[in-house]
Amino acid sequence: MLTDNHGRKITYLRLAVTDRCNLRCFYCMPEEGINWLGRAELLSYEEMLRVCSLLVSMGIEKIRITGGEPFVRKDMMALLNALAGIDGLKEISMTTNGVLTAPYIPELKSLGIKSVNLSLDTLDAGRFFSITRRDEFAAVMHTLDELLKHDMEVKINAVVMDGRNIEDIVPLANLTKNLPIGMRFIEEMPFNGDSHIYKGLAWDHLRILEHIRESYPEIHKVKDAPYSTSYNYHIPGHQGSIGIIAAYSRTFCGTCNRIRLTPEGELKTCLYEGDGLNVKNLLRRGIGDAELQQVLTNVIGHRAKDGWEAEAERKASDPAHESMASIGG
Repeated sequence: MLTDNHGRKITYLRLAVTDRCNLRCFYCMPEEGINWLGRAELLSYEEMLRVCSLLVSMGIEKIRITGGEPFVRKDMMALLNALAGIDGLKEISMTTNGVLTAPYIPELKSLGIKSVNLSLDTLDAGRFFSITRRDEFAAVMHTLDELLKHDMEVKINAVVMDGRNIEDIVPLANLTKNLPIGMRFIEEMPFNGDSHIYKGLAWDHLRILEHIRESYPEIHKVKDAPYSTSYNYHIPGHQGSIGIIAAYSRTFCGTCNRIRLTPEGELKTCLYEGDGLNVKNLLRRGIGDAELQQVLTNVIGHRAKDGWEAEAERKASDPAHESMASIGG
């Protein structure tokens, strides 16, 4: 098993396959987008598969595909098919904005992909356009319908933003009444590509819970799964569940079991750290698997204690100048 210097077992890789996205969510990137990576700057699928296969042999059990938006990259299903063939990999899941996803759902299910996280910050088409700067609300809702129709495990991710979608918290929570979904509310983070000035957290996980409790006083805490990033709750009589992710407060760092591989091939042991290990350069210099395994083990063995320490150690500029699309959502 991969174990970091704080005794945490690392079993989960978040693999960002592209920095490109067909939405322009203001909390993630500027309206004009970011400086997109050229094709040669991205890890190739072959390079991704090599790294993933090696990490699985070292103890990674779950891989989540993220972006940007995964389905913006061509031949995504070919990569997923290859990942599904890695011996020892127990689970593949995906995070998507849902704009292009619907046609691929039957094939995703046939590959054994059981869980999809769908980004959806509002149930109002006008606010959706205001947040994403794109008129794709109907496409996302169609994807949600198709995921449920195919009995996929669905979690909806909503970033809670002061002055933007607070009125959506209760309607989104109410989706759990008749739908078997996990509705997850996420604290806003400062990774917006400098599109707007991040003024600090107005709605933390405690305030989000109290806001929901005003409408659902009977909401109660349920047991969190091992390594859960969310505090989980249930409203009696509802099919689904509520989760609140303290992404900025970083209260779950003590049990973090995940690492990230960015589209340009940086291995990050924490979302909040600066420059990670440039795996792409090592691969293209011809590093062997045994040596790469030692390098990966060494990096994971020098991991920050938590997101606050990682942020303090950053060598890059202020994190507000980064985009979640380039880090990997």
